[in-house]
Amino acid sequence: MDGRDLVHSVKLVGTVQGLRVARSAWRRRRTDAWGLEPRGAERARVPGAVTGAEPQRGGGVVRFARSELRVLVAVGGAVFWGWDGAGPEPSYALAGACPEPDPRAELEPDKDGGWQVVSERLTVAVSRHGAVEVRTPGGVVLRRELPPRWWEPAAGGPARWLQRSEVPADARFFGLGGRSSGLRLRGGPYRLWNAGPGESRAPGDEPLSVTMPVQLVVSDAGTHLAFHDNTWEGRVTLREGEEGAGSGHDRPGTSELRMDGGPLRCWVVAGTPARVLQGWTALTGAPALPPSWALGPQHAQRGPGGEGEVRRTVAGYQERGLPLSVLHLGTGPELGVDHCDRRQAFAVDRGRFPDLPRLAADLRASGVRLVSLAGPAVRAEPGAALYDSGKAVGAFVRDARGDEVRGAGGSGERVYPDFTDPCVRAWWASLYEEPFARVFCGVGHETNEPVAFSPFGDPSLPRSARHSLEGRGGDHREARNVYGLGMARAGYEGLRKARSGERPFLFSRSGWAGVQRYGGICSGGTATGWPGLRASLSLALGLGLCGVPYSGSAAGGFGGTSSPELYLRWLQLSAHLPLFGTHAAAAVGGGEPWEFGPQVLEHAKAVFAERERLQPYFVTLSHLAHLTGAPYVRPVWWGTPEDRALRDCEDAFLLGDCLLVAPVLEHGADRRAVRLPRGRWYDTATGEAYEGQGRVLLEAPLSRVPVLARAGAVIPVRDDDGGLVLEVWAPAAGRTGGGLLVRDAGDGWERAEVERFTTRVDSGRVLVEREGGGEVGLPVRMRGC
Repeated sequence: MDGRDLVHSVKLVGTVQGLRVARSAWRRRRTDAWGLEPRGAERARVPGAVTGAEPQRGGGVVRFARSELRVLVAVGGAVFWGWDGAGPEPSYALAGACPEPDPRAELEPDKDGGWQVVSERLTVAVSRHGAVEVRTPGGVVLRRELPPRWWEPAAGGPARWLQRSEVPADARFFGLGGRSSGLRLRGGPYRLWNAGPGESRAPGDEPLSVTMPVQLVVSDAGTHLAFHDNTWEGRVTLREGEEGAGSGHDRPGTSELRMDGGPLRCWVVAGTPARVLQGWTALTGAPALPPSWALGPQHAQRGPGGEGEVRRTVAGYQERGLPLSVLHLGTGPELGVDHCDRRQAFAVDRGRFPDLPRLAADLRASGVRLVSLAGPAVRAEPGAALYDSGKAVGAFVRDARGDEVRGAGGSGERVYPDFTDPCVRAWWASLYEEPFARVFCGVGHETNEPVAFSPFGDPSLPRSARHSLEGRGGDHREARNVYGLGMARAGYEGLRKARSGERPFLFSRSGWAGVQRYGGICSGGTATGWPGLRASLSLALGLGLCGVPYSGSAAGGFGGTSSPELYLRWLQLSAHLPLFGTHAAAAVGGGEPWEFGPQVLEHAKAVFAERERLQPYFVTLSHLAHLTGAPYVRPVWWGTPEDRALRDCEDAFLLGDCLLVAPVLEHGADRRAVRLPRGRWYDTATGEAYEGQGRVLLEAPLSRVPVLARAGAVIPVRDDDGGLVLEVWAPAAGRTGGGLLVRDAGDGWERAEVERFTTRVDSGRVLVEREGGGEVGLPVRMRGC
């Protein structure tokens, strides 16, 4: 057993719970000892020299002495390659079947004995020793994959592999599921293993619940996304390049990907950032469209309180004039929150909640919807309905001997459903039907890396645990990273059946590529503190670049008591992220804004009022994300990736195309230096205009953070009387502008109608026109004139 587990458990929890977790860690280690075959002696292998090729529709197969490589250009421009027979399917990431091959792309001989596939947007060149280059139509190299290496156990078993890649010297790396260390991924190792917030790990490992082998690379040559479709545990080591001065040579940036098993296959999408994300979501699925109420303020209720506490919390918001759309309640299977009776699915303690349907109806009448927080762990208690029903369908993960794998929890042992089994997902989805038809309007999945609900996030499942993996069979090393994805799929399908007339609302703490098809990500476990505040921004931006546009974190963070200043700055940031929430664990007395004193409350009212004012804009952004894959929050280089200075900006972001938000991320700061993209920008608080490109210094008093509007922007906002208004910021002389509007048509499945507006200056007057002609049809409020 790992000594750190024992010391950590006894030190933090005490004898009973600590020894339970220590015993669970020892059991995992023992299970892996006899459940995983030792690798023993290994044989190293490289592709060798090219021996021939076979053209196919959209590409072909290039054969080498010891390997073969399949290259495919799909309709839409995405490029796939896979070694040793690896094809695009089966895949947890893809939304449905692989896209059709592009019939215009053909495999043809290249110079020096290599081969190439030329398409409209990219050229893929394969060298005679197995290197793969992705080039622009002009011949500029975006990415070069060096010949891979494999290590195969002599006694049989999964092969480890290594893939080294090179990118231009000026390139910057982003993505990998979003990283708390920063939006820009600097040199160093990055683990690909979904880990809980308290799980023991090596120094330097990030406690991330969402990791993806997705790199978005921005350089002067262009922007591209590379996705190595492999769910196994692995590690990426990045190194940024250096440009040679004078007659010196450039040193390219490098990526080294090591995986412990699974296929070596890759997708590449290239173009502008907007085109890349559109192509990526075409592969992995359109982001789920949240109901409009999920874009309002949310609060997570935690702790031992019951119905009285819930009503007091909601009344506290209403009495102080603070809007509230959603209240999260811990009720789901074995989340460990004291609301549930722990033996039935989504059942609450009737002593604390004697009539939950009535409570839900009363809250709904006041505009507040209940959302259940649920974890995957099920208490292993024979005779309990939930455990017995799961056992009857063989739902729980087993070890190599066929016994149920059990992990430690707050008050007993837990078992875990195998969400890589379609039958288990169907069983789990059936649990949602009754409670979500009558009481709850959505669900949040927590502790689904999976970890047990304990102060240290007990990992619970050994690497040797057996999973279905859609009938193929395999162990936890391959299933771990997609466990939360499978749970999200099951939950989404259950919600669609339970509430067929409404769009499902689901968010998850853990996931993998494609999780956006089912919902968003809540960055649970972000530590309280200024570094945690900065990390919450990095995670939201990074997830957006990986195709998950709906995300956010609760103001104040977790694991400590927030100061009033930190809480307010976090609230100001969170109000400009898609998922805007607070929780009842950010302060000693609670996490509600009034717990931090009258000054914070007064400023918080302005934050909530601004979020309500921008609600139509967030609704528009949610529909655009669903239609195009463009994230709500975007790096400041989104529209101008060729601007090198903007690539290094990590402390500000674009909210759609129209607004630039510069949150305060440091203690005591009352001013912010902001680097602007090109064009004119208006301070929305003062109306003062600034010209980009360049840096400006803006006032950032405790009452607000700098928010700037792009000149010419048309932003749909809510007026004081609740009506819809177009807020128009005057374009610069000789320039034009515009904006989009998608009206809130309710929370059903109605088709979205995108309305486009343009702005221009004519004879000194700002004109707003509907694209395609016709009346604007809405009140217009001019700003910046």
